Amino acid sequence: MHIRKYDFDYSRRFFLEKMVRGTMGAGVLTSLWPLIADAGDITKAYPEELQSLEAYTKGKVKEGDFITADNVEHVKDLLAPIVYLEVAQQGRRIKVVPQTTDIQKLYPYDFLEATLRNSGKATLNADGNTVVKDTGKPWVGGMPFPDPQSGLEAFTNLGITAGRHDTTQYAAMDWDLSADGDVEYHYELAACEKNAVGRVSDPDGPYWKGHEDKLRYTGVWFVSPQDVSGTSFLNTIHYDQREFPELVGYIPAFKRVRRFPTNQRFEPLVPGITVFLSDFWAAGDPMLTWGNYKIVGRGPLLGAQSANWYGDAKDWIPPTHGGPKGNTFWDTAYEFCPEVLVIEAEPTGYPRAPVSKKRVWLDVRNMAYVSYMTFDRKGEMWKSFEAGFSQYRKGDLIFPDAKGNPVWGPTYVHSHDVQSGRMSRIAIAEKLSDGFKSKNDLPGTYDKYLTVQAIRRLGV
Repeated sequence: MHIRKYDFDYSRRFFLEKMVRGTMGAGVLTSLWPLIADAGDITKAYPEELQSLEAYTKGKVKEGDFITADNVEHVKDLLAPIVYLEVAQQGRRIKVVPQTTDIQKLYPYDFLEATLRNSGKATLNADGNTVVKDTGKPWVGGMPFPDPQSGLEAFTNLGITAGRHDTTQYAAMDWDLSADGDVEYHYELAACEKNAVGRVSDPDGPYWKGHEDKLRYTGVWFVSPQDVSGTSFLNTIHYDQREFPELVGYIPAFKRVRRFPTNQRFEPLVPGITVFLSDFWAAGDPMLTWGNYKIVGRGPLLGAQSANWYGDAKDWIPPTHGGPKGNTFWDTAYEFCPEVLVIEAEPTGYPRAPVSKKRVWLDVRNMAYVSYMTFDRKGEMWKSFEAGFSQYRKGDLIFPDAKGNPVWGPTYVHSHDVQSGRMSRIAIAEKLSDGFKSKNDLPGTYDKYLTVQAIRRLGV
């Protein structure tokens, strides 16, 4: 007979007590981050019921199963409300895969090493910006607060280090569907993001000389169809997170670069798409242009943290299913995340924002967001921006970084406007029709993609 040391409701009571007392620190049986630093494995931090969905649901749903309308009620408390709606009413199905316990499979390698190396060095200064404790300089790399003690510290792990690579370059394909399941728009787009501080792979150190006052540069441009080809945008985020970003764009029809107002962050950049600049990484805006960060929940959740790379499919594009015409959702995999922080924040710097608040679920193992929702001014659910993450590994097939390690990063997006019923689904692709390829940490990206001259050149 197997006698369990911790009864089934132990973790529920533990998380509830943490919320009531306002205590922090990840882990249930022991502190998570010292365990990660020592062994790189999370298993000893959690009781049996938090190590698998089968144990948590007492066998009602288990690893290898698909979550569908037939069994979703058994895991309703483990899904964000919009995901639950998609499964219960719109035909979405989600494969359950085993929980990732090896922490190296939840990070880019260099970023994890920097997180461990720089642990304990970060603090928030009087302005709320993240600095190194001893010097007051900008952050030096990795997650600044792997074991956060407040909602703002927790969110900083997204706001300061969202992309987790020094430079990312993604080819992407987007399909925009109506509530009836019709594909109304299909775009090929490319994105490049370069961090100016907190760089983890640069032999010259964590700061890009001459750009230390910036956090990152992000460029997005459209390759097809012909009527939007060459449309491009450059978004510059200052390191001082109180400052509004600089957004400029090149519209080929007008043959000029124009500056966009700050409220453009809550509008689609091209017709049909439901994605706003504010949505990216659940932290598209400078962190301190939002406020009232608070932790409103803590506990397990199902999220897309592994087994979501379709490297054996044409251009890495996943199959689709569900919705009115069987094409609304990507085939996706979720795993049982043992401990997730639920953070809410309000757009205090944007008085005209159509959003009243956002809610973000952060997996404490790597502080990646596993669900994200926004609410309209009436407080009603409006949109979700679900990104799937994964190592780029499938069996023996690996997409390597510059050092030969499997890339870790986003693989897909569901941007679902549940009020209109519209869905934008995006897949990170191997390449686009013009030859642009997904690849991280390539040299020369700033001059090629991330200046005003560059976006004008891309539009020609």
